[in-house]
Amino acid sequence: MKIILQIVPTLPPNVDGLADYAFNLAKQLRQDFQILTHFIVGNPQWSGAREIDGFPVTQLEKRSPQSLVSQLDRNLPIFLNYEGYGYAKRGYPRWLSQGLEQWKKISQKPLITMFHEVYPYDCGPPWTSSFWLSPLQRKLAAKLLQISDRAITSKQSYADLLQQLSSKQYRDLLVLPVFCSIGEPKEILPLKQRQRRMIIFGHYNSRALVYRNNLTALESICRVLEIEEIYDIGVPTGLQLPRVNNTIVTEMGVTPASEISQLMLDSIAGFLSFIPPEYLAKSTVFASYCAHGLIPILTASSPPTADGLECDLHYYSTERNVSVLTFERGQYIADCAREWYARHNLPKQADAIAHLFSTIERN
Repeated sequence: MKIILQIVPTLPPNVDGLADYAFNLAKQLRQDFQILTHFIVGNPQWSGAREIDGFPVTQLEKRSPQSLVSQLDRNLPIFLNYEGYGYAKRGYPRWLSQGLEQWKKISQKPLITMFHEVYPYDCGPPWTSSFWLSPLQRKLAAKLLQISDRAITSKQSYADLLQQLSSKQYRDLLVLPVFCSIGEPKEILPLKQRQRRMIIFGHYNSRALVYRNNLTALESICRVLEIEEIYDIGVPTGLQLPRVNNTIVTEMGVTPASEISQLMLDSIAGFLSFIPPEYLAKSTVFASYCAHGLIPILTASSPPTADGLECDLHYYSTERNVSVLTFERGQYIADCAREWYARHNLPKQADAIAHLFSTIERN
């Protein structure tokens, strides 16, 4: 069985989209291509097992180039899951690029980097650390791109940023919107055969915004879709959840993936606050709604098409006239969203990544 090293900030049991991405990718690579992942966890404070579902796990003792290089086998290829703030408090993990640069000098094996983020180009006011560190974060991303044999990212605007950073303008940049991390059902029911249920899923901050800032919009869409049940899923928001059109919101808390999947399969819509449409391709919550055939409901819309996604075609916005959202129209949107998702689902991503490794090693 072939082995790859996959570098991650953390792994489950942490509730983390990047950790879920890495773990699900590892399972698919093992299932479809007999590629075993050995995880290298970059956070010394992470608390977890030394083996997860048959995958060996090595945790760095400290964040330093020496600690990293000491755990990297020169005879094994590397898949780096990069997001600056996952590896350093202020988003500038210079130790990571230095360690990988040292490894590249002694290894002939490929390094593929998945840029979950590139660098924070909206860096805030001058009195914030992100303002001053942004040029360094940009330089670090450019260095990682330079030493990587191939680069992947989740949305086209990130690919454009990477292209600007690249000294090799011909570089192949693979754009793969993120996949659903709670399972990909093969068969789904039409909306009319499901419970009149709304799902509110995701990070506790984004879900808190639903109740603080978007309650009126939620009430309107629930009224139009004749919603009878509302499930709030994820780390508790800490809020006293309000009634929505006199419907009690059931607070599920942290829930097993299989249970979330079953709830979504028997629901008709999923509500998303905070995430701008141009970031949907990197949202595992949006991916979950698409994969389960829900109507994705957003609180914003975007006139230009981003990553092949269009308002009224792949999601519905509460900025529109919600009264015109019929079940037929909702079904069409859910179908289009699921079709968009199917083009880059987990098996297809694993296939693309396995193909990249084999192609580079042959060359």
